[in-house]
Amino acid sequence: MLIGELAERAGTSTRTLRYYESQGLVRPRRSANGYRVYDEAELRVVHEIRALLAVGFGLDDIRPFVACLRAGHASGDVCPDSVAVLRRKLAEVDAYLDRLGAVRRQLHDQLAQAIAYREETCLRKREPPR
Repeated sequence: MLIGELAERAGTSTRTLRYYESQGLVRPRRSANGYRVYDEAELRVVHEIRALLAVGFGLDDIRPFVACLRAGHASGDVCPDSVAVLRRKLAEVDAYLDRLGAVRRQLHDQLAQAIAYREETCLRKREPPR
């Protein structure tokens, strides 16, 4: 298939595919007239790239997954290098969630203090003078 068809089937643009090619992630063959020609395996690679990008992986993180697919595996996440990237990414997400949890607790405490102060202040204003 030509680049336009691959782009359409993969749900991306030809510009993006050329970028993936420049990064060594997608490998077209060249026809006699110089056109990029892709086989079905490249469509699978592009789908893998897009799925990984959608969940926050960078292009460097994606390379082991592409290499795993190119090695003939049915999935890009079964090879040791891919598993290592998944573990690292999971650790990053867990650390981020821990930080978010700390921020949430701080905001919750700050809000509780603000509400308590406001209620105390309003109560004092309602009390009749002595």
